[in-house]
Amino acid sequence: MFFSPIQYDEPVFRPPAEARSAIIQATVGCSWNKCAFCEMYTSKKFKVRSFEELKPEIETLAKAYYGVKKVFLADGNAFVLSANKLIPLLIEIYNQFGKIQRISSYALPKDILRKSEQELKDLKNLGLKLLYIGIETGDDELLKLIHKGETFNSTLDGVEKAHNAGIDTSIMIINGLGGKEYSEQHALKSAEIINKLNPKFLSTLTLSLPFGLEHFQNKFNGRYIQQTIVELFEELKLFIDHLNVENVIYRSNHISNNLPLQGTLSKDKNQLIHFLDQAIQYTPKDKYPSSPEVL
Repeated sequence: MFFSPIQYDEPVFRPPAEARSAIIQATVGCSWNKCAFCEMYTSKKFKVRSFEELKPEIETLAKAYYGVKKVFLADGNAFVLSANKLIPLLIEIYNQFGKIQRISSYALPKDILRKSEQELKDLKNLGLKLLYIGIETGDDELLKLIHKGETFNSTLDGVEKAHNAGIDTSIMIINGLGGKEYSEQHALKSAEIINKLNPKFLSTLTLSLPFGLEHFQNKFNGRYIQQTIVELFEELKLFIDHLNVENVIYRSNHISNNLPLQGTLSKDKNQLIHFLDQAIQYTPKDKYPSSPEVL
């Protein structure tokens, strides 16, 4: 069990890149919490924590993690908070932690669109320099099937608005999200939106089924047919093959993935495709991902 100087409302999730960050739980749960694929916050009711509640925790964390370079705002999409609520938090973080490298948060495109351009610039200038955005797919049909609450265009508008304010983004796509039936359109439309966005960071995760295949099929608003590991590799290869971006740092190192990949796109595109070709060649064609333990 890990020591924590404060009491969190568990479970708490953070991106792999925030492993050494101080985590401030500005909100509890996810304001949307309807996505068919996500079980992360189903045990929680969304709520906003007050500045008065957070201020002593920020002070405690700053003392416990002296010299830390990064701060992550949890939970599911802390960027849902208005600029008026975020600004005092960012100022307090700066006052307590001193000069840090960056503050980051999960966000939904709609969270960004609700803020003005000036508000986004103000937040960036106060240290909030990176937003993690799980767009999951660029395909409008699939976005409806998983109850994402976003479209290709709303995602594009939200992420571009963040970029225009100088805020970097780390975009996440879920490999296997639509199963066999939607695999090709998922890969191609996801590549299309990434090409338009050219984010600083890009990661692919693989669909996880913590409560089993049938549970997900019941939440998926369509016909979901699970893919073999080889089919997942083929989908990922199609996605990467159609990417045309520059200086995008790509990672596929989440625990859900069957093959860890990393590189810079498009420089390392051919090498990534080569690794996928090797995996496709040497993986049994009838092998399915193993079922993880129930959370």
